[in-house]
Amino acid sequence: MPDDTPIDDLTPAQAIEELARLAQILGRADLAYHRDDEPVLSDAAYDALKRRNAAIEARFPQLKRDDSPSAKVGAAPASGFGKIRHSVRMLSLANAFSDADVQDFDASIRRYLGLDTDTPLAFTAEPKIDGLSLSLRYEDGQLTRAATRGDGETGEDVTANARTISDIPLVLTGAPAILEVRGEVYMRHTDFAALNAAGDRVFANPRNAAAGSLRQIDPEITRSRPLSFFAYAWGEVSEPLAPTQSDSLGRLAALGFAVNPLTRRCANAAELLDSYRDIERARPDLGYDIDGVVYKVDDLDLQARLGFRATTPRWAMAHKFAAETAWTRLEAIDIQVGRTGAISPVARLSPVNVGGVLVSNATLHNQDYIEGRDSLGQPIREGRDIRAGDWVQVYRAGDVIPKISDVDLSRRPPDSKPYRFPDTCPECGSAALREAGDSVLRCSGGLICPAQAMEKLKHFVGRSAFDIEGLGSKQIEFFFRDEHLPVREPADIFTLAERDARNLTKLKNRDGFGEKSVANLFAAIEEKRRIPLPRLLFSLGIRHLGEVAARDLARHFGSWSDLLACVDAALPAVRCQITADEAEASERHAAQAENRRAEVAKARKAQWEAANLSPEAMDAWQELVTIDGVGAVLAVSLVTSLTQARERASVDALIAQLHQILPPEESASTSVIAGKTIVFTGTLTRMTRAEAKARAESLGAKVAGSVSARTDILVAGEGAGSKAGKAEKLGVQVIDEDAWLGLIEK
Repeated sequence: MPDDTPIDDLTPAQAIEELARLAQILGRADLAYHRDDEPVLSDAAYDALKRRNAAIEARFPQLKRDDSPSAKVGAAPASGFGKIRHSVRMLSLANAFSDADVQDFDASIRRYLGLDTDTPLAFTAEPKIDGLSLSLRYEDGQLTRAATRGDGETGEDVTANARTISDIPLVLTGAPAILEVRGEVYMRHTDFAALNAAGDRVFANPRNAAAGSLRQIDPEITRSRPLSFFAYAWGEVSEPLAPTQSDSLGRLAALGFAVNPLTRRCANAAELLDSYRDIERARPDLGYDIDGVVYKVDDLDLQARLGFRATTPRWAMAHKFAAETAWTRLEAIDIQVGRTGAISPVARLSPVNVGGVLVSNATLHNQDYIEGRDSLGQPIREGRDIRAGDWVQVYRAGDVIPKISDVDLSRRPPDSKPYRFPDTCPECGSAALREAGDSVLRCSGGLICPAQAMEKLKHFVGRSAFDIEGLGSKQIEFFFRDEHLPVREPADIFTLAERDARNLTKLKNRDGFGEKSVANLFAAIEEKRRIPLPRLLFSLGIRHLGEVAARDLARHFGSWSDLLACVDAALPAVRCQITADEAEASERHAAQAENRRAEVAKARKAQWEAANLSPEAMDAWQELVTIDGVGAVLAVSLVTSLTQARERASVDALIAQLHQILPPEESASTSVIAGKTIVFTGTLTRMTRAEAKARAESLGAKVAGSVSARTDILVAGEGAGSKAGKAEKLGVQVIDEDAWLGLIEK
């Protein structure tokens, strides 16, 4: 279903599907923005999706999900910080996007309070700061704790960090005995530019820089960052600050807090809109980022009467700014490789002022976006592609990462050529692959790609992987950058002791280490030269290969050598699978252009027939894809990674350093199904599919996801479909659930 289907045209089934899609997208966006400080959606795009979700829920209230984005505030606190439960929830605000929305806001409040249009109703209007929400608790005038918003109920304990911000008073005189001051931590444009110019990390925007600076494990890093703070609200108070919102802000200012000087008291909705336009005009010259104007009922008694909805107060609203645009020349398209191998195009622009911010870079998303189509092959920008030398329209929505929205073909240079996406990683030269259904091209280099190496190493030593005591993320960063004892790939970890013995600069004499800690570290590394096969597989950081799949692969093959033999044999089939995926995509695009039904099966079959693969390659491929929990996507990722020359060399070097790769735990070998391959299909009524799989594996059987000549038994539950028919054709034993239970309970 297209994601722009009019809401009035949705069927209940389509609405269920769309609400699930929106919950997933918005959930990921909330985590990226609130927890990880790395937004993946612009404010405008996020708001549009939230509005669509709310509108669908309004039409189909009975379909509202338990995890509805409408019921969420922020995201759960990150694991690296202590947690503080807010005594008064920190809520988000409902949004306005037009003058009519603001007038409706005024009218709805009047209806709720029973006020006619002639009754005076005052508001405040203040800039909406684009930063990180912070709550400060003072007891008897002393700052006792500071917490981020988190999920609204519980935030991260950043007390030590907040104490380093000069705008935040540590002691108050004349304050209520209990006072929770709430506001926004932000970074000014000049400070942001200086930070990026001086530091190793380049932040995308001031909001990310402010959030990342406040949420540091080491408070001294926060102290070194130029952070500012505006107070605009309060939580728990032992006594009111003042009778009104505006007077309460004046009280906070008198206590020593910075409050925004553009805050204005307004007599009606018309004055709110005037304030909005005044603040919008002042926006380019403020020196800090704002993304709208916040309106609040001024009278605090009226605020109390109005109360709250599930996640928003009735007495407040955020009027968001529209996206800002400008035209400039696209000088070049550069390629960046992310920590997950994602190959992302970046537009290098002739610097242009967009809404008061000088923009010289913009994201181009992916290959499809450059070529003028969306992930479904539908044209965007009326199919206009983007090329170096083009004049392009740049927009900033919500002051997040700038994007390119349009191209002026009338100004395209006559010698312009379409941009050609790389087929190899610019960092390591490994193949760049695009999986079926994925919009992103990715480097397959894994451990040997310098753009991915450090994050891969952190994964390698993680708790579910090698889990080496004393070697965590912080130590990996140290060794990765170290000139004397560099760790650039996993095998280097196991040569640390040997290299340190030869090194004149001993590790025990360096800051952060000592003789005992070094001895313990080397001993812990030595212990991990014996590793279970599932942990080894998971440690490699292969895309799509999680803990469960690693366990399934280990149980199926039993040994590293057997798995590797199958991987090598399956390589020709994997190449054919990739070609078939490309043929399918081409056929779908062609069918769409020709207004006909796509002949996907025919297109794929032609590729497999043309490949003329050996029986060995086909057998190996079938063995991989029929393992329960593996499938084609993981099989392609596994084979592609382990057959890359440099990646394979890195893995071989690691294996050479290990003393033993332990097989999976021994399962019962005396049962009647020990060593047999089982496939489950249909609906099981007396146990879940997961329970059936676990029981079979505990009895020494292998569980596959599809039927092949290797299958010994097909257990057919209610509604068994094509698998049962295929099993009969292959002569595979087919039994029902009762017979299965009778078999395993003998």
